Amino acid sequence: MKKSVVDKRFKIAHKEALIGVILVIINFIIWYGFGYGLGSANVKDYTYVFGLPAWFFYSCILGSIVMIILVIFTVRYLFKDIPFDVEEENK
Repeated sequence: MKKSVVDKRFKIAHKEALIGVILVIINFIIWYGFGYGLGSANVKDYTYVFGLPAWFFYSCILGSIVMIILVIFTVRYLFKDIPFDVEEENK
């Protein structure tokens, strides 16, 4: 009876896909939290950072910078370089 073995490339790909989904969720939480958390106040009560409303600065500008750093860290330290060539079995 042959044992079904999942190619290790698929395990790596699934792990990296999960990491990608986690990064998207983090990005959404940052964007939504600052955008609607700080942006739901009355316009007269807004605070400003570098001439931009604080909610926009933190959700779009700072959030993008944080996500770029997270993606660079993730690609550099968590992702693996794997070959896409099919390995032939030795007979």
